[in-house]
Amino acid sequence: MRSDNIKKGIAKTPHRSLLMATGVSKKNINSPYIGIASSFSDLVPGHIGMRDLERQIEKGIHSAGGQAFIFGVPAVCDGIAMGHDGMRYSLPSRDLIADCVETVANAHQLDGLVLLSNCDKITPGMLIAAARINIPSIIVTAGPMLDGESKCEKLTMIKGAFEAIGKYRNGEITEERLIELEEASCPSSGACQGLYTANTMACLTEIMGMSLPHCATAAAVSSEKRRIAFESGMQAVELVRQNKCPLDIISRDSLRNAIIADLGMGGSTNSFLHILAIANAASSSFTNTSEESKKEEEIITLKDFEELSYKIHQFVKLEPSNNITMTQFHNAGGVNAVLKELLNNVPEFKDLEGVALKKASEIVKNAYSDKNIIHPYNEPFTTKPGLGILYGNIAPEGSVIKISAVDESCYEFEGIAKTFDSEEDAMDALENDRIKEGDVVVIRYEGPKGGPGMREMLAPTSLIAGKGLGTKTALITDGRFSGGTRGICVGHICPEAANGGVIALIEDGDRIKIDINKRTLDLLVDNKILDERRNNLKPYRIKSNGYLGKYARTVSDASHGAIV
Repeated sequence: MRSDNIKKGIAKTPHRSLLMATGVSKKNINSPYIGIASSFSDLVPGHIGMRDLERQIEKGIHSAGGQAFIFGVPAVCDGIAMGHDGMRYSLPSRDLIADCVETVANAHQLDGLVLLSNCDKITPGMLIAAARINIPSIIVTAGPMLDGESKCEKLTMIKGAFEAIGKYRNGEITEERLIELEEASCPSSGACQGLYTANTMACLTEIMGMSLPHCATAAAVSSEKRRIAFESGMQAVELVRQNKCPLDIISRDSLRNAIIADLGMGGSTNSFLHILAIANAASSSFTNTSEESKKEEEIITLKDFEELSYKIHQFVKLEPSNNITMTQFHNAGGVNAVLKELLNNVPEFKDLEGVALKKASEIVKNAYSDKNIIHPYNEPFTTKPGLGILYGNIAPEGSVIKISAVDESCYEFEGIAKTFDSEEDAMDALENDRIKEGDVVVIRYEGPKGGPGMREMLAPTSLIAGKGLGTKTALITDGRFSGGTRGICVGHICPEAANGGVIALIEDGDRIKIDINKRTLDLLVDNKILDERRNNLKPYRIKSNGYLGKYARTVSDASHGAIV
């Protein structure tokens, strides 16, 4: 075992003494050492219930003959960090989390890991760490929040709270009703109720094979989630005994499986960033130079998303593009039902083995599916994918759009640019009714380097939807979106403004055309004029010191996963 480096032999007497100081008994000193990387936090609704899950995981590890050690990692709630400078730390926290897990696991020579996660950047950070360290690991996502309800109206965090602001400002609801919605929209612990980024990444983790069946969708407050946590602790020990490591599971095939499922379910656009970053971590973990060809084969690029987006139908449609929540999706069969449809109908989808140590086909053989929620693949909601990559002179290196959240009447949209160099400036214009039908809101200098930190634009997109402009205006940005965003919203524009991208050259009054059918995003301005503007463009200067300054100086662009 790897932990022999800290517990075997006479020379390790001081190490064993220190381990005993933590409470490890003589009987357990030679057991497999399993770290529980917990992102528990009183600040994050998706994580406040993790103390109980830590206990269940610990019980499972000890029941299977292992020795558990709990350690903490940071967690950011994107909803609370939204709309102010705090959001600049959200995406950078993904890499910080991976660094924390790597540091503790390697410094203490742990044999295996249970990675207890839930919200937006935490789950991909854990997956990046698992791929980097490559010791037996299993992910436990803490599960979705219960649905909100007020006066028999079903609520979610997005439609019950964020979009309610726009309705209130529009005079559609009273302040009293706004307060009622505020109090009822988030009734329990857990990740917010729709297929936003947290639940998208939980589902994709299960599809990749890095968590046990039903883990992604079992409610945070359920006894089922507690049982899954216990079983995951036991399974972590078994994975150590069989030396089943993340890079036996996270491969080009399993990542493409995740992309296929993401397109079929219409998940969060943030998944593009995270899958690319996970792929980079997996490919970078090959250390033998004779395996260079294998390393190249492992890399996933935007071309994989683009290629598959022309082939995959969307057969699941959840909140925010529908009114179906994660609770209903779980009861309808959840990830297992999705896996079964994909295995039976999509030749590109591979039958792989994950941490359950069974092939996916064996796991889902008798899977239940409610066809009203999880359509048969050949009877999809739409033959369009849930997500798409747009190219054009604004985004020569790509941009992303959640097609499933766009009304089909808006697949071709041409409008007048209104430019803003920050989210705050755009919000001020929206709140003061300076954005009208036919406008294209351009928010720039919000990319990984320019933000820095690539903030989510949920506040402006929610306000646009709440004001009834969701089909009448568009928003494009080098920043990113929440999984809860809906409407004509294009993000991750590359190159970003801070790197001199064309988005930095757009001026008020320019015409912009978005064509989802052709997957294009173009600025309808002559190239000579753009060359003149480029010559007059002032060089970008990094705005931050500390962690964000370091991040801005080292981060790649969004088309490569915003990796550092």
